[in-house]
Amino acid sequence: MRYDLNLLPVFLALMEERSVTRAAARLGITQPALSNSLNRLRDTLRDPLFIRERYGIKPTQLAEEIAPTIEAALAQLDDLILNQQQFQPANTERLFTLAPNSYVEIVLMPALVARARERAPGIKLRMTAFGNDLAETGVISGTTAMVLGRIVDPPDNLVVQHLMDDGLACVVRKDHPGVRDRISREQYEMLKHVNVLPPGRLRAGVFQALGQQNLKREVAVSVTHFLAVPEMLAVTDYCATLPKLICRSLERDPRLKVLPTPVDLGTFPVEMAWHVRYRHDPAHRWLRSLIGELAKEMTAQAQ
Repeated sequence: MRYDLNLLPVFLALMEERSVTRAAARLGITQPALSNSLNRLRDTLRDPLFIRERYGIKPTQLAEEIAPTIEAALAQLDDLILNQQQFQPANTERLFTLAPNSYVEIVLMPALVARARERAPGIKLRMTAFGNDLAETGVISGTTAMVLGRIVDPPDNLVVQHLMDDGLACVVRKDHPGVRDRISREQYEMLKHVNVLPPGRLRAGVFQALGQQNLKREVAVSVTHFLAVPEMLAVTDYCATLPKLICRSLERDPRLKVLPTPVDLGTFPVEMAWHVRYRHDPAHRWLRSLIGELAKEMTAQAQ
């Protein structure tokens, strides 16, 4: 019996998106073309595969059963083909979509862009929003090459690699009337604070660190990105508790000063994750190695 392998990515897109519209957009084809492919799959497998519901489609029992096998088979095919290809960074043209959180976007991405331009000028990088959860980044479906930041509860089809750890420091304006060369515990609890709210479940990070030390903080204003913090601090007597590598860049701002936290607030991990299908992709593997190299350099510089 002859099978059309082109139909298998259609099946996986429908399984992961649970929507004909989103699956068609992801594959870059029209909805009629996708529906035609689905009908051919149904004829081949003699099963409806997906049932329409009010808010999308639901896979049948057969679709649920065969999905892991089809995904594994396509991943093996990808590995077989990619391993036959020679990767030369200087001569390769490829677009990678990355989903860094706001911390990684400031700390790692500029260095990555500069290093990639130097070693692989044909490599293009596109940044997409980290999102409220991993599904929104596109990394679970494989449409996004990798996600970088704090990886919480990754599914089984993601590979997670630890990159580095960072700590926390305090920032206030240079001529703050109540803060000199250090912040005591009492001062910290009396000050008003600027807080950065990253998306999704990550927003509990600093609050958890403070809670573990029983250190209180009155948040006067919350922002969605680290870049908003310096402007807030420069015109107020507020304080911000930020990652040390972010603070390193703020030390160059003559309006601000960086101080140690009143108590040790520990460290937080920085990680990257990617779909298992990219595990042996030579270009992807090269990019992961480059990111790991930069993370090691930044860790060494911070010590």
